Amino acid sequence: MNRVILNYLVSGFLKKFFIVVGVFYCFGLILNLLEEVEFFKNLNVSMLIPLVLTSIYIPSLLIKILPFIIFISSLWFMLSIKHNKDLLSIKIFGYSNIKIFFILAISAFLIGWTVLIIINPITSKMSKYYEQIKSNYSRDIDHLINFKRDGLWIKEKIDNKHRFIFSKKLDENYLEDLTIIHLDNESNLKEKILAEKANISKNEWVLYNVKILKSDNDVFKEIEFENLNINSIYNLKKINNLFKNFDTMSFVELVFNYNNLIEAGYNKNFLNQSLHSLLILPFFLLLMTGLASILALNNLSKKNNLKMVFIGLIIVIIIYYFKDFSLALGQIEKVPLILSIWSPIIALSLFALIGVIQINEK
Repeated sequence: MNRVILNYLVSGFLKKFFIVVGVFYCFGLILNLLEEVEFFKNLNVSMLIPLVLTSIYIPSLLIKILPFIIFISSLWFMLSIKHNKDLLSIKIFGYSNIKIFFILAISAFLIGWTVLIIINPITSKMSKYYEQIKSNYSRDIDHLINFKRDGLWIKEKIDNKHRFIFSKKLDENYLEDLTIIHLDNESNLKEKILAEKANISKNEWVLYNVKILKSDNDVFKEIEFENLNINSIYNLKKINNLFKNFDTMSFVELVFNYNNLIEAGYNKNFLNQSLHSLLILPFFLLLMTGLASILALNNLSKKNNLKMVFIGLIIVIIIYYFKDFSLALGQIEKVPLILSIWSPIIALSLFALIGVIQINEK
């Protein structure tokens, strides 16, 4: 009988979870499709492209709001078994409120790890594809920047010439082992610049230990400089901002390639924020299930269901604001970044612990 009740609780919870996911997916599909249509309205593309892009964008969005989805699913399921008196029947067979909570909380915790290990790598690739397709249709394709395994690549158009920049490593304010190629409008090589490093803290880059190969009637002349200044549309801040799209980097990639990403020039704070923001997901889901349990199982009255839902939504909104506020404090270095990410989890854990103890006495 215990196994039957366990299967009932888990399967019922998962059914509600997938229904809520489906509703949010459809809702997000409609809203984002309008944005994609607006983006492509002046371009000669079929309606299929905005629809495909919207379809691959929404899954990463659902992961961001997964704690909210879990809360709604948990609260809906527990209110439903309370309403149809299944909760009383389950208690007759020895299942206390806290035992029901642990079953649902562990299910939510496992959903979180499943998302991180299996779903998130897929959605991150989908997000990369989404970004690539959107950049191909961007009006500003004369200026592109990309991090690859071999280093940083930049393309920009300045003073009627095309510039291609390659650097093996970004280290704090400096691009190291730099190669810059200038082409004319007919793609003819005009000059090649080699530099040991470049300070890119401002738009006026300072290059050090520079060697320039200039083309003169197909003959290249070599010129050397100790320092050389060049202007670029990019600086360190702009480059870092371009790579703050957390959706394109999966949890698995961050865990196994963390050191390689640091060596490739990714900002350490950005990587830490990405890693820990994903790592808290299973714990966040567990605690949101706890919050739903506290609201739903606090009493057996059916009259307070609407009130409980309203209070729950208000609390969730407050939690999300507190989470964003705490992260902002970490980003401006008022508190340690990792602590700012985990602070909402710690605070919510204390609240949930007290609440779960109370519902166990009901």
